[in-house]
Amino acid sequence: MISMSQIDDYNNTLDYLNNKLPIFSRIGKAALKNDLSNTLKLCELLDNPQNKFKSVHIAGTNGKGSFSHALASILQDAGYKTGLYTSPHLVDFRERIKINGELVAKEWVVGFVNKYKSQIEQIQPSFFEITVAMAFEKFAEEKVDIAIIETGLGGRLDSTNVITPILSVITNISYDHKDLLGNTLAEIATEKAGIIKQGIPTVIGEQNDETERVFFEHSVQKQSPLYYAQSIWDTVKVSQDNKYQYFKVVNKTNREIFDIKTDMLGYYQRHNLKTILTATELLSYMDFNVSIEKSLASLASVKPNTGLHGRWEYICEAPIVICDVAHNPAGLKEVMQQWEQVKAETKHIVTGFVKDKDVAEAIALFPKDAFYYFCNAKIPRALPAEELQCIASNSGIIGAAYPSVSDAINAAKSNMNTGDALLITGSFFIVGEALEM
Repeated sequence: MISMSQIDDYNNTLDYLNNKLPIFSRIGKAALKNDLSNTLKLCELLDNPQNKFKSVHIAGTNGKGSFSHALASILQDAGYKTGLYTSPHLVDFRERIKINGELVAKEWVVGFVNKYKSQIEQIQPSFFEITVAMAFEKFAEEKVDIAIIETGLGGRLDSTNVITPILSVITNISYDHKDLLGNTLAEIATEKAGIIKQGIPTVIGEQNDETERVFFEHSVQKQSPLYYAQSIWDTVKVSQDNKYQYFKVVNKTNREIFDIKTDMLGYYQRHNLKTILTATELLSYMDFNVSIEKSLASLASVKPNTGLHGRWEYICEAPIVICDVAHNPAGLKEVMQQWEQVKAETKHIVTGFVKDKDVAEAIALFPKDAFYYFCNAKIPRALPAEELQCIASNSGIIGAAYPSVSDAINAAKSNMNTGDALLITGSFFIVGEALEM
């Protein structure tokens, strides 16, 4: 254990945060608190930085990261100093806290932890609670014009839910974290709807018969106007290459048609685009200079503007290597539909999951005609590769088990020719370790 003395460098600071504080990625739901008291104590300690900047709050089962980065790209290009808080990170902890696409300085992270170390040990927050507080402090300190704040898990009890945003966004609802959020879509939607605030407009990305009443009732109670992205925008895909997707988008209200080129390559981005455009239009009504016409170009450069990674990301083209952080049945269904369209002589898949996912349902979506390399990330929550191998075999998916992501990828590389393709998916942590390689 690190002593109460000063932490002298960035790596020691990360060791302290990872090992001293309860962290969901390591121990699962035991790291979660059933109220916002710790976050409120930290915010009070920091003089409530969450009240010192405007924000957009995002919840949802899938698409939060893509939406958050795309909206940040649009606001940055419009000249606004934009904070971005997302989780989890893939390679570097500082990916969680960015300003205009730049990671916070390592020295700032060290200084923050040293300054408040005694109070941290007194309050005993979780890893997520302290990172949320750090983000709020940095955004207030830098006087950002607006911050895009992504929830970690759920919404109602998520540590980010101490902000009062100018706009709330719920991307979609599907099954994930059922042990924490509920066993029905309505129960999960109730947790996500916890970010709806009194009088604050809310965008609903995707409509569903099971969840629509939940959002309607919350909006009535909170007098929050609802905007359904699917009712406002339609998207038609035109074409795709390894760098961009091309769409025609139609504003159903005024019948205007726009051409969009985006470097977000996943098929599932057709849903996110509707949500992004709806949110952008609402921000323009709030006197942000982000008209649809001015915003379209920003969607072509989301990755360089914001550092978005791991969403149908091409790592190599000969052979093809693609990473995607899809980790639940809804996300993986989209990924596998896109994977089916990839042309290759032979296909290979490196995959791994965490223990608390519905792994049997997810792995059943994978194709049987591929070479499989099952592995586990370097976290205690990881499902052992041998267990995944057994679950997969029950669905007729056969492959070898490897003790690490690097072993699995090296095995795949040794078996691949230049005309082959490799997909790495199943978990943020699997993709994160792959990107480190």
